[in-house]
Amino acid sequence: MQNPSALCYPKLELGLIFIIKEVRVRPLLKKPSLDPMTLANYRPVSNLPFLGKMIERAVLGQLQQFLDDTAGLDPFQSGFRPGHGTETVLVAITDELHRQSDSGGSALLVLLDLTAAFDTVEYDLMIHHLAMSGVRGQALNWFNSFLQNRSQCVEYMDQVSERSPLLCGVPQGAIISPLLFNIYVRPLARLARSFSLDCYQYADNTQLLLRLEPGATSIPDNFTLCLEALSNWLRASRLKVNPAKTEILWHGRLIGLTHLLPTFDGAALSPSPTVKSLGVVLDSQLTMEAQVTAASKQAFFHLRQVRQLALYLSDEALATVIHATVTSRLNYCNALYVSLPMSTTRKLRIVQNAAARLLTRTPMKCHITPVLQHLHWPPTDYRGLYKMLVLTFKILYGQGPSYLRDHLSFSHHRRSQRPSQLTLCTGS
Repeated sequence: MQNPSALCYPKLELGLIFIIKEVRVRPLLKKPSLDPMTLANYRPVSNLPFLGKMIERAVLGQLQQFLDDTAGLDPFQSGFRPGHGTETVLVAITDELHRQSDSGGSALLVLLDLTAAFDTVEYDLMIHHLAMSGVRGQALNWFNSFLQNRSQCVEYMDQVSERSPLLCGVPQGAIISPLLFNIYVRPLARLARSFSLDCYQYADNTQLLLRLEPGATSIPDNFTLCLEALSNWLRASRLKVNPAKTEILWHGRLIGLTHLLPTFDGAALSPSPTVKSLGVVLDSQLTMEAQVTAASKQAFFHLRQVRQLALYLSDEALATVIHATVTSRLNYCNALYVSLPMSTTRKLRIVQNAAARLLTRTPMKCHITPVLQHLHWPPTDYRGLYKMLVLTFKILYGQGPSYLRDHLSFSHHRRSQRPSQLTLCTGS
């Protein structure tokens, strides 16, 4: 057998990709509670050739480095980028909401719902956006070859369909697809900001933030114009938004403006008491009570399942299962729990204590503090604080999103023996 690299790299130099571009799609139900007879409830996961993934990973590193060097991605796009994540997006959004309410104003958070966004990417537009990002020559030819002439079949319950050509979409499961989609939707954020709205993105998750000044008596016209412009752009880009699932969170005083909200693609917009943003439940007052309740409920459910298996698992296996199913839920976006009252985070502490007792097989009559110290588990309140401190460190040293650095301010110590010493002043 020939050296695989000898087969791959000449094709890269020619701007072509000759590997098998046949995709086998295995649909996965998004949630166990959904109706399995409804096709929209499935996520089409593509199983791609191993050799193709090797080539994609080599190309991904070069493309990511090129986009970082040329600022080819929107600075508020956090999907699948080093130092970025869902938590950084939510920290930025909640901090902006707190700042707005502290100033006496209010804010609207609009969560757009895109339907099958990866599957509707138009190839010619994708190549155009790559060219506008600075990709030229043979590199652009390679991406054109990567996207074109693909086919797929569907495998479900040992049944395989006939192959059919793919006329649009980037394959879900491909290593390079998320980055290509980030390039594809970059104009969306620029368009929103041209109407003075903030736009935060995580892949196909798009959230708009509109600020209302204290004493506002009407919804700004730029909000209506922005929604119309976004709707037109999405339609022209072959992306489908579901206005019925578009949610709005109104943070601040309800000053009788909810009836003045415009329509979006013919659907009326109305604020919800809670919305789910990137897996976190946000309420209109940002008390985080709904999120803490949901996280603790899910963690307790999995803890009960693990308890039934504990007798049959080794200590190492039990620790792995608990970390994967319980503590991971307690740690997800726990930077948002900083400064919450202890009465709110009490449920999280109860879950952590129960998980620690199960892992160490400690009876209820024993005090929990020595157990947590033995496991090197900090209390839940300190977990969130530690996460925030790590995030702040990364931001200060250029390892985090630039949009979070803008939330920090610095002041000089006048009486310091070191004139260059700075004090960090965070936002709310």
